[in-house]
Amino acid sequence: MLSVHGLETCYGSAQALFGVDLEVADGEVMALLGRNGAGKSTLLKSIIGLVHPAAGSIVFAGEEIAGDPTHRISRHGIGYVPEERRIFTGLSVAENLAVGRRPPGGSGAGWTAERIYELFPPLSAMRRRRGGAMSGGEQQMLAIARTLMGNPRMILLDEPSQGLAPRVVTALANALEGLKRQGMTVLLSEQNVRFAERLADRATVLETGQVRWVGTMAAFAADIEAQHDLLHV
Repeated sequence: MLSVHGLETCYGSAQALFGVDLEVADGEVMALLGRNGAGKSTLLKSIIGLVHPAAGSIVFAGEEIAGDPTHRISRHGIGYVPEERRIFTGLSVAENLAVGRRPPGGSGAGWTAERIYELFPPLSAMRRRRGGAMSGGEQQMLAIARTLMGNPRMILLDEPSQGLAPRVVTALANALEGLKRQGMTVLLSEQNVRFAERLADRATVLETGQVRWVGTMAAFAADIEAQHDLLHV
């Protein structure tokens, strides 16, 4: 579904990505692993169009999207949940979901608020609660839920477990497992290997803006030496 080849991205004169290649199949969950500063967020921002690549190709569902504006890439069917979440803190849960609503592109029924509440049960009980009055974990669930209301074919998740309490991480993983069972394609940027292990089919490891390892998530989770060398865990 997504093919990235030879991607190079710069911030001014500072180069952040160096010839990155990445493949994500339809219905696959790909974990994008690496330490802080490895280039994970830059790669996601390059895909969604928040940063324009200096070179390389990004093909989504057979169409070249490298350099396209973010709104056009979103309409192709890619949803993005940034590390900062960026929910509307002055709006209720229900209002945040309504803001994100977009008709499905195909013949399917698409995401509705009720489907969202089934996937994220904690949100169902706080439909009228303002986003600013929610915990970090609840806000993360809402950010993902609002993105799903746009009926994407694929979502990019940037460090969804960061800063969350262990029990909240477990609840979030449970919800994302449900999303995976429904066939959603996901590119998951993470530092938490255990969290990624629950969800991902394969892993790509970035180090200083370059791909250093690609393989199954199970193989990486079992390779303690690779984890130490690449993630310094």
